[in-house]
Amino acid sequence: MESNLITGALNVATTAAREAGKLIAQNITQLDRVKVNRKTDTKSRTELVSEIDLMAERTVIHHLDAAYPNYNIVSEEAGDLGRESEFCWIIDPLDGTHNFLHGHPHCCVSIALKHKNDIVAAVVYDPLRNELFTARKGGGAQLDGRRIRVSDISRFSDSLLCTGFPYREGNTTKLWLKTFAALMPRAQSVHRTGSSVLDLAYLACGRYDGFWEFGLQDWDIAAGALLVKEAGGLVTDYSGSTDIFKSGNVVAGTPRVHEKLQHIISNIT
Repeated sequence: MESNLITGALNVATTAAREAGKLIAQNITQLDRVKVNRKTDTKSRTELVSEIDLMAERTVIHHLDAAYPNYNIVSEEAGDLGRESEFCWIIDPLDGTHNFLHGHPHCCVSIALKHKNDIVAAVVYDPLRNELFTARKGGGAQLDGRRIRVSDISRFSDSLLCTGFPYREGNTTKLWLKTFAALMPRAQSVHRTGSSVLDLAYLACGRYDGFWEFGLQDWDIAAGALLVKEAGGLVTDYSGSTDIFKSGNVVAGTPRVHEKLQHIISNIT
C-alpha cells in the first residue's frame, strides 16, 4: 500500500478516536446518568453495553465513513456492515467497558485498518491519560509521536506479564486457570487490567513484557497486535500460528519472553 494512503487513514482514525475519547472522558465522572444494558446476543451475564459505547461507536463510524464511505466496517456493537471492499475498519469504541462503568480510569478507543488479510494501520487512544498509540505496517509504532519498542527483558523470571479472564464459562476458563497456575510462579508478576487493547499497547511500549488471553474477538486484537509487531514484539496463538484472528487466542511478548510464554502454554493445551 502507498505510504500516503496509510498516513491519511491514520490521521482520520486519530481524529475519530479523539472525538470518541472526549465522550468517554466527559462521562466517566457522571456514571449515575449513564444507561447500561446487558448484551442480548451472548449467553454471558457479564457482557454489558453502555450508551457511551454506542455513542462513541457512532462518532467513530461517522468520521470514518465521511472520509472512506466505501470501506467496510466491523465494530463491536454495530457488527459487520458487509460492504464489498478490500479495506475494512475494525473498531472497539470503548475497550474496558467494565472499568469505565466503575469509574476505573483504564479504557480506550481502538481503530485498525485491514487491507485484504493484513492490518496496515492502528490507532489506540486512552482519553483518560491522553495517550495516543499509533502504528503502520512496516513503519514502526509510536506513542504520542515518539518511536516505541518492546522492553529488552530476556529472562522470563524478570518479566511482568498481563492477561485477561475469560468472560464465558467452559473449556476456555479451565484452560486459562491452568496457564495462570503455570505462569504465575515463573514470572516476576502477573497483572489483569480489563482492557486487552491497552494491554497490548503497553506491551508495545515496554510497560509489559508478555501477554496472553483466550477467546478474543477481532476488535480486541487488531490494533494492539500491529502495535506489538511494529515495536519489535511477537504475536501468535498458543500453537505458534500467526493467524490469531482465526482462533482468537493470543500470546504476545518480547522475542525472548514470547518464546518461553508460548512454549509453556502450548505444553498445557
